[in-house]
Amino acid sequence: MDNYQINVDNLIVHVDIFQNETDFVPQYRISILNISPHTNIILEKLKEEFITKVATGTVPVSQEDAQQSIQEKFKKEIILLIEKYFPKIDKKNEELLISYVMRENIGLGNIEILLKDNQLEEIVVNSAKEPVWVYHKKFGWLKTNVKIPSEARIRHFATMIGRDVQKEITLLKPLLDAHLASGDRVNATLNPISADGNTITIRKFSEKPWTIVDFVKNRTISLEAASVIWLAVQNELSMLIAGGTASGKTSTLNVVCNFFPPNHRIISVEDTREITLPKNLHWVPLETRLPNPEGKGEVTMLDLVVNSLRMRPDRIVVGEIRRKKEAEVLFEAMHTGHSVYGTFHANDARETVIRLTNPPIDVPKLLMPALSAILVQSRNRRTGTRRTFQLAEIVESGDANVLYQLDFKDDRFKKVAEWTKLMETLNLFTGMSRQEVKKDVEHKKVLLKHLVKENMTNIHQLGMFFAMYYNNRLNM
Repeated sequence: MDNYQINVDNLIVHVDIFQNETDFVPQYRISILNISPHTNIILEKLKEEFITKVATGTVPVSQEDAQQSIQEKFKKEIILLIEKYFPKIDKKNEELLISYVMRENIGLGNIEILLKDNQLEEIVVNSAKEPVWVYHKKFGWLKTNVKIPSEARIRHFATMIGRDVQKEITLLKPLLDAHLASGDRVNATLNPISADGNTITIRKFSEKPWTIVDFVKNRTISLEAASVIWLAVQNELSMLIAGGTASGKTSTLNVVCNFFPPNHRIISVEDTREITLPKNLHWVPLETRLPNPEGKGEVTMLDLVVNSLRMRPDRIVVGEIRRKKEAEVLFEAMHTGHSVYGTFHANDARETVIRLTNPPIDVPKLLMPALSAILVQSRNRRTGTRRTFQLAEIVESGDANVLYQLDFKDDRFKKVAEWTKLMETLNLFTGMSRQEVKKDVEHKKVLLKHLVKENMTNIHQLGMFFAMYYNNRLNM
């Protein structure tokens, strides 16, 4: 079905994706190309000796040692062993062997190879009984030839991930939400909470943030809808991005934030930092914190949302709205003149309003018109493609009026209704007539088409482009 290579610290790994007649799920197979069978035998010997040294205390490591300190101690010991077995090795190959032994013994083993594949979105360990699964951008769920040797090793990985971010996972606290240094989100569970064995789920953080240009190029959204969103964001209208699990809500939130002007102060609030904004923006990212083992030091999403209002924000960006108090504070912020953007779990615009205005969130429907628009994302589970499903405005009654909707048969995002409340709001606060709004949307379509033609997918370059637009410095 496909094959390609990935480079893991100078280790060339070949990826084969194929499906046998007897398989119901395609296979994802990795093989290391530039380590010979002879070298591999010596590496195994080197690894065994290293493990023995650690186990017998020859390499002293205390509980108080930081992860970086542990890595430095181990690295020195590995170098001594490499010099013993490979006395004439060059610097490049020495670094390759160091990274190999470190990954196998104090890293995540072959999971780290999977983490280097930019085509993967999720990496899943269900137990030691079965191979690791991955979610591929093109092929969906695949079974790999990577296996974790024991439940103890899975638990060790989970403990190690938690320790790096000052979180713990134990039989008394068998659930872990954390993130790797790379920003990848990690969830882990311990047996018997997960009945078949210990689990680890890693959602990979996109090294290159999604941009509006990527969305238009990939047909995730139409040019016209993107231009309408740009107009709404430019004029400080609040917006929620809704969708189901893994529909691309956070990526879409990042895309919407592409349109922020450089002279506005932006405060973002997240559980795990995933949003990446252009560096020319006036942006302060805030992140929640769990309590320590003694139950102290917790900083909640509500704490940060309330605090953000004291930081003179022009725009407030919230990773995900989950609870009643958070929603109440955010709608209050909208009513006091702040522009609010965030994500919310719901499958369409109507369901978004129903979930927001009923228990447990229970926002009064009279407050809903403070929210100007709802953008809904969807993912086709059969093909894995993500699309913008709906763009809706909130009318005076608090209900959603869908303006644009995806036609799944034609795979086109079509206009299904005329603007009413959005047009009134724009007229009220900008003085623009319906004709002027249409003209502005057409102009924005031309600019976005130019960005797509130039393939300007770098978020920082886009930030400069929009800054020049807002300062009337574009020569187009």
